[in-house]
Amino acid sequence: MSTRREVLALASGAALTAAALPGPAAAAGIADGWVATWAAAPTTVPPGDPLILNGQTVRQVVHTSVGGDRLRIRLTNEFGATPLRIGEVRVAIRAGDGASTDAVPGTDRRVTFGGREAVTVPAGAPLVSDPVRLGLPPGADLVISVFLPERTPVTTLAAFAFQDNAIAAGNVTGAARITPTSTIGQYLFLSGVSVQGGEGAGVGGRSGEGEGAGVGGRGGDGAVVTLGDSITNGANTVTSANHRWPDLLAARFRSARIRLGVANVGISGNRLLHDPNPPAGSGAEAFAAYFGHSGLRRFDRDVVAQPGATHLVVLLGVNDLGHPGTVAPPGEVVTADDLIAGHRQLIARARLAGLRVYGATILPFKDDTLGFYTVENERKRAALNAWIRSSGEYDAVIDFDAAVRDPADPLRLAARYDSGDHLHPNDAGMAAMAAAVPIRLFRPGPG
Repeated sequence: MSTRREVLALASGAALTAAALPGPAAAAGIADGWVATWAAAPTTVPPGDPLILNGQTVRQVVHTSVGGDRLRIRLTNEFGATPLRIGEVRVAIRAGDGASTDAVPGTDRRVTFGGREAVTVPAGAPLVSDPVRLGLPPGADLVISVFLPERTPVTTLAAFAFQDNAIAAGNVTGAARITPTSTIGQYLFLSGVSVQGGEGAGVGGRSGEGEGAGVGGRGGDGAVVTLGDSITNGANTVTSANHRWPDLLAARFRSARIRLGVANVGISGNRLLHDPNPPAGSGAEAFAAYFGHSGLRRFDRDVVAQPGATHLVVLLGVNDLGHPGTVAPPGEVVTADDLIAGHRQLIARARLAGLRVYGATILPFKDDTLGFYTVENERKRAALNAWIRSSGEYDAVIDFDAAVRDPADPLRLAARYDSGDHLHPNDAGMAAMAAAVPIRLFRPGPG
């Protein structure tokens, strides 16, 4: 894929390279008009007794990026060893904010799959719904209600939602307000929403349930996929506030009238090169499975498969440095060259998929409370960041490190951006990261 490069200046003075138009594969990706407006990357669960649902409704809140006149839901049983029985799924625009799971009256729609209301998701597979007619404004919230009629172990989920979701007794998928029996901070059996058509017809939209909408409109001009770890996933931000940096970037797109969806496939604890591998007998066995497959392993499922994907932003590598000797075996220590080779693979595979691919620098983490920081890990971080900034191999560089580091001690997060563990940014830090993304990289036409 041919590219045109030019040097742009960030506020920090770091250089970045702007990409040219997306290649033929990216253009083909949005030919049918479907664009990802929300995503959550699924993982399996740790050994032990999983959450069991039986005759219950899970109502989940998702914060969309771009709007449309039609939408599709992607359910997932990709880590399930047995078929997943779904009794009913309904979607509505959410009323209120924060922890509210109420639906706006008149927006409730039935979701069907091949014309069927009840459906079985095969083991190891996702399931995409029929188009649902609903006018979805950009930046709106949806409540997606899934009824599980029989005993169902939760085997596929996004473990860290940073959003309060609800479980209620019985089939209350169509209720405007439900009475939760419990609240969870996870997304269960749900991994994506895509849209098609105009920017939403206002609250309520068009009538009809589960109708085929055909082809024609667009929900946007493409989608940006953000591949990362807990910092992209939204760790340590205020729950149910949508202050993850990809959410704030989507808000910048809307303000700038850039019609791009944002699909956040960050997973807390995720590594670029290794799957979770907790040392036998360690406390990490109770949670490491939530860290998900490595970035290289999950790339096709979580990035390439996103509807209408045109751009990719990569922020991966800090857990590759910090996990060995803490929640992974010391034998999985990586070098800076190992990380650079992994990033080169992401670049090559993204370009084969026709994506513009932007590399983000790794944030500082001196004196973090998780035990990641060592002089040697800092040396590796510096080498990786130097390669990201100067090699020219990414189509552009987004310098998150420069945006959030302490000017008086560049190896640390600035105090005003530190959530308290000296590794994860707080809400203000997330805003600084979103503001550091050069918006012109995502405008139509040459960079």
